[in-house]
Amino acid sequence: QVQLVESGGGLVQSGGSLRLSCAASGIIASAYAMDWYRQAPGKQRELVATITSSSSTHYADSVKGRSTISRDNAKNTVYLQMNSLKPEDTAVYYCHARGRFIDYWGQGTQVTISS
Repeated sequence: QVQLVESGGGLVQSGGSLRLSCAASGIIASAYAMDWYRQAPGKQRELVATITSSSSTHYADSVKGRSTISRDNAKNTVYLQMNSLKPEDTAVYYCHARGRFIDYWGQGTQVTISS
């Protein structure tokens, strides 16, 4: 059974930092593209960052320069380090694993940035 379990969300003041974690089980995270998405109230889910199986990384313009996606293969965990957080970063953040035959989502972790 595949599980993606996010953690690390919380309430942070504007300008602060958070590191989100996505612990994968049932799959080898390094074999797939792993994404972080977010969804703010009343808005569509948007792609925030991706790390591919070859460790290439891609970022949405809205977080580029402020965020870093990384992967710890020994822990089978993907991280999203977010710095200089803004109120508009407030959303539920979801981990997503995708490949030719897989498409899995985590349950999400709430990130709230106060101004």
